[in-house]
Amino acid sequence: MRTEKMTQDQRLDYLVEEFKADSVEYKDLQTPNDENGKRRVLRSLMNIRMPQRMDESVLRIQDDYLKERIRENGIVELSDIPVIRDGLSVWQGDITRLAVDAIVNAANSQMLGCFIPMHTCIDNCIHTFAGVQLRAECNRQMNLLRERYGRDYEQPTAVPMLTSGYNLPAKKVIHIVGPIVQYKLTPELEKDLADCYRNTLDMCMENGLVSVAFCCISTGVFHFPNKRAAEIAVQTVSDWMKEHPGCMERVIFNVFKDEDKKYYEELV
Repeated sequence: MRTEKMTQDQRLDYLVEEFKADSVEYKDLQTPNDENGKRRVLRSLMNIRMPQRMDESVLRIQDDYLKERIRENGIVELSDIPVIRDGLSVWQGDITRLAVDAIVNAANSQMLGCFIPMHTCIDNCIHTFAGVQLRAECNRQMNLLRERYGRDYEQPTAVPMLTSGYNLPAKKVIHIVGPIVQYKLTPELEKDLADCYRNTLDMCMENGLVSVAFCCISTGVFHFPNKRAAEIAVQTVSDWMKEHPGCMERVIFNVFKDEDKKYYEELV
């Protein structure tokens, strides 16, 4: 069968079998008969897969499959999102649908994505819909950093890493490790969060990226209080935009929860 003539169902069946064969532990996993079950198996196998070589023919079909999935989900263009003021927007929804120059991924210090099957974190979602090439690129960059700084190197808080977006509508992904609030919020943690936004915008400016969508950095499993995080995000971005007029055409605060939407709309 010519791969360009495959239906989406055929791509899904093919990819489930190829990713099963690629794994050691799940070669004999029984495949569900329903589409949602197959999708869950494929995503789970992608999530747990270590960054290693994958046959180019499989990657091509993975790319076709993911691009069609994203098209089905609906690609959101900049023109679909109203500007509230000064190039700032608030948009609620799935960040993997946004056709912008860059989306921001709230990463962990290993910078390899989330390995928990079907986890709902943004790191997992971005890596899933970008494709397995994203983890491979992150791994290449981390290996270079380990050669330079030592084998135990982990990405520091607020230091961004730029990668391709692969199958995402976004051209690039900027991965950044936010501060972790373990006990109580401190001025140092607040500064770290502000640095996440500032350093990401600096990276955009340095790489000619003029539209970026920020997720709510550190507000999930890193336990940064949502309202204070929103205040820091809006203030830091607003200050940066004033200091660098004309450098960014659009900054989108991407929210998922209604709570965050309320905070950002009040602030912007």
